[in-house]
Amino acid sequence: MQRNRTTSRRWAGAVLATAAAIAVVLGPTSATAAPTTADEAADLVAQTGQELTQLDEQVHQAELTVTELQRVAADARAVAEAAEAEVARYEPQLIAIAHTGYTSGPTSGVAAFLTSDSAEDFVQQMTTLDMIAAHTDSLLVTVSAAREQAAAAQSQAQAAAAEAEAALATLEQQQAEVQARVDQYEADFTRLSAQERAAVTVSLAGPVLDVPTSLAPPPSEAAGAVVAAALAQVGDPYVWGASGPNGFDCSGLTQFAYAAAGVSLPHSSRAQAGMGVAVSRGELQPGDVVYFYSPVSHVGIYIGNGQMVHARTFGQPVAVTSVDMRGYAGARRIL
Repeated sequence: MQRNRTTSRRWAGAVLATAAAIAVVLGPTSATAAPTTADEAADLVAQTGQELTQLDEQVHQAELTVTELQRVAADARAVAEAAEAEVARYEPQLIAIAHTGYTSGPTSGVAAFLTSDSAEDFVQQMTTLDMIAAHTDSLLVTVSAAREQAAAAQSQAQAAAAEAEAALATLEQQQAEVQARVDQYEADFTRLSAQERAAVTVSLAGPVLDVPTSLAPPPSEAAGAVVAAALAQVGDPYVWGASGPNGFDCSGLTQFAYAAAGVSLPHSSRAQAGMGVAVSRGELQPGDVVYFYSPVSHVGIYIGNGQMVHARTFGQPVAVTSVDMRGYAGARRIL
C-alpha cells in the first residue's frame, strides 16, 4: 500500500499547487488621475497596453492550470476504475470461500486428527489447512487494500474535478474582465492622433520593418520551417487568446509556427520562456524564441540579422521588428 499512499500524496500536492496557481488576481485598474494633455493620454494608453500583455499572460497561465487539474482528475478516475476492477476480479474467490464455509463448516485441527489414518496423514491435512487459511487471509488483505485504494482514488477524482470546475469558472470570469479592458484600451487608442498611435505602438511593440527579401540560413530544416511559418502570418491581425490560423496573440503565433515543425508548445509566453536551453543575445539563431519583460509576458521568433517576427499588440498586425525592442529579457533554443 506504500504506492497508494505515495500516489495520494502526489495527487493532493498537484491539486493544491494548481488550485493555488489558478488564483490569478486581475484586480481593478489602479486609480490614475485623468490625463490633462495629449502626451499624458498617450502615456496612459501605452501603460495600459503593457498591463494588458501581463494580464493576457496570466489568463494563459490559468488555462494551463485548468488543463492540469482536468488531467489530475482524469488520472484519479482511471486509478479508481482500475482499483474497482481489481475488487471485482476477486469477487468469485470471495464467494467460493463464503460458500465453502457455509456448506462444509469450519475445519479444525481436532477434526483433522480424528479423520487422519496416520501421523503422516495428520501432518499433511494440517499443512493443507494452514495453506488454505494463509491463502484466505492473503486474499482478504488484498481485497481490503484494493477497496481502500478505490475509495481513496474516487475521493481524489471528485476533489480534482471540483477544483477543475471552480478553476474553470474563475478563468471564464477573468477572461471576461480582460476582454472588457481590451475593449476600453482599443477605444482609448482610437481617440489618439495618428502620430500618438504610432508612438504608442512603437513603444509597445517596436518599429515595423519590411519583411527581409533574404534570410540568414537557418541552423536546421525544422528551424527553417518555424521561421517560414511565422513570416507567412505577417499582416494577420492581433487577436487576444488566438493561435491561428487567421489571428494570433504573441504566444499563439510561436505555438502555431513551431507546430509547422512538429513541435508542440504551450500557449503561454512564460511557459515557452522556460523551455529548451538559454541562449545569449550574441548566440541567437533563426527559430529561437525571444522573450520580454519580467515576469515574461511577450514572445517572438528570431529570424536572423537582429530581427524577429511577433504578434505585436492589441490592434496591430503580426510584423517584423528589431529583436532589441524595449523589455528584451532573453532567448531560448527549443529545437
